[in-house]
Amino acid sequence: MKYARLTKEQLEELHPEFINFLATQSITADEWERIKKEKLQVAEEELDVFSDLVWEGVLKKVDYLENISEQQMHLFHMAEKEMKLISVKVMNPEVDLRTDEGFSWFKKNWQSDFVEYLVASKAYTEDPHMDKFELIKEGAVITRGDLYRWFDQIIGE
Repeated sequence: MKYARLTKEQLEELHPEFINFLATQSITADEWERIKKEKLQVAEEELDVFSDLVWEGVLKKVDYLENISEQQMHLFHMAEKEMKLISVKVMNPEVDLRTDEGFSWFKKNWQSDFVEYLVASKAYTEDPHMDKFELIKEGAVITRGDLYRWFDQIIGE
């Protein structure tokens, strides 16, 4: 398995897609039930293959990731040839960017001496999808990139 097995909830959400996946393998509903009961290892392998296919499809479409903690924001643009990062660090221990109050403070004080910015980029490894997946495993979430683009415009000017 290349990525991670989908959770039970994710598999339930993707039930129609999983049925289609089994059909492409010529596995009927009755046969799947039998495999789950009699060949648990085969069932596990099928779930792993399906999970990897889903992850590949998702990761192929990821353009932006965000990882926001109490005092830091890591905003990623997953460009064609490299990962671009805008890092924001708040030096006010009273602020938690994950709360409405903290983010509101940030919006008023983003140009103050209490906020530091860093811009960086890094080439992908031989497997850009795995690079994206590792960031997600570390807590990043897939976004539309609104924050990244806003900062990029401000910093670029």
